[in-house]
Amino acid sequence: MKELIMPCGDNCVDCPRYTTQTNEELQKVAELWFKIGWTEKIVSPEEIKCFGCSSHKNCTYGLIDCLNERNLQKCNQCFDFPCDKINKMLERSKEYEKLCKKICTDTEFMFLKKAFFEKEENLKK
Repeated sequence: MKELIMPCGDNCVDCPRYTTQTNEELQKVAELWFKIGWTEKIVSPEEIKCFGCSSHKNCTYGLIDCLNERNLQKCNQCFDFPCDKINKMLERSKEYEKLCKKICTDTEFMFLKKAFFEKEENLKK
């Protein structure tokens, strides 16, 4: 199984923002992100499209900066793993998972689960 695991444990290969190609599909992703509460409004396909974590993108959890400061590739290489940043991120993710189970269709939830709610397992790889 192909993976592209980010420092937060997200798997880009399963993320619809990363994999979706057409504007129509991206519009559906934008609507889903709004439904979940991850955006304040339905944004354009150009705004919702993601190309993965990089230096131009601000990491919500501060993990990219932390890795750069410590000259590490992955959080699990750190002596402090799992740190407060990771633990807070996992707590927040579990709350989002509960919310998504309530408001998403089964198909939407499975889409999100593989991308975002297997963080703890992904971080250990």
